[in-house]
Amino acid sequence: MTVVTGRDAMIAGMAPVLREGCFVFCTAPNLERFGADAISLFREDEGWSAILPLDRAIVLGFDCATPMRQITLQVFSALGGVGLTAAVAGALAGAAIACNMVSAFHHDHAFVPAAHADRALAMLQRLQADIAVASSAD
Repeated sequence: MTVVTGRDAMIAGMAPVLREGCFVFCTAPNLERFGADAISLFREDEGWSAILPLDRAIVLGFDCATPMRQITLQVFSALGGVGLTAAVAGALAGAAIACNMVSAFHHDHAFVPAAHADRALAMLQRLQADIAVASSAD
């Protein structure tokens, strides 16, 4: 695994993939409410936030009004890398697509409204291709 640090290199290598399934952002005062189903957890002052698969969120009685799809950026971006998250969020914001970025150790993940997932993926693929072409021209 090669860790990528430069902005253009991270974008050119992001290789976005739309994951199967829908997810819901949920909150609860303690972890027990989520069971073992969360794909992400974060403790905030107000309680725990989790990302749950939609089917589990429904069973557990969470608000499921905003189902999201997960787009994983497959580049191994450096934790100290600058610009990848901003480029992704900016491109999607420019198309009026909400984006909730989640960064983990190996990859960054964009959670977008399920209804806009295919369009969001196409936009990120276009962004990647544009930066790759521009970088190769330099």
